[in-house]
Amino acid sequence: MNQRIIKPLVMILIVGMFGFFGYSLVTKGQNVDIGDKAYNFELPNLDGGTTKLSDYKGKVVILNYFASWCAPCKEEFPELAAFQKDYGDKYPLLMMNRGETKDKIKKVTENNKDGMTYLFDYNAKISKKYSVTGQPETFVIDKQGVIREHYNGPVTEMTLYNWAKKYDK
Repeated sequence: MNQRIIKPLVMILIVGMFGFFGYSLVTKGQNVDIGDKAYNFELPNLDGGTTKLSDYKGKVVILNYFASWCAPCKEEFPELAAFQKDYGDKYPLLMMNRGETKDKIKKVTENNKDGMTYLFDYNAKISKKYSVTGQPETFVIDKQGVIREHYNGPVTEMTLYNWAKKYDK
């Protein structure tokens, strides 16, 4: 009796594993990560216009996913502001938000915009392409448009600068 139950369960498990691996292979080409060409996006910005990643072609670009309610993001913000102030003209910093409204972000950044570019990934389409799992999460894209760094957690101004300088070739 046990073998009549065990054999079908083992078969279901094996078929399920092959299905999962097959699905993983099929969907892999849709996402990007380190070593891949960055997915070119166009997103609404805080000023009411749109911003494209391709607007920064030929520059090292930093993407930082954040949320206004995220404690580590709030902790990281002074470091990002310092980076923007000291290096933002040379290395654009794009602040990526998913799921929050422009009004909410305007309110929380009212006194500390620091020249940052805030973008809104409302339906999380772009964050899915970049395999974003949380926030803060940071990507460094080199001058050729290739993702060189993908870091989960807060970063410092010096870490960002060292990454940007490393890929400024």
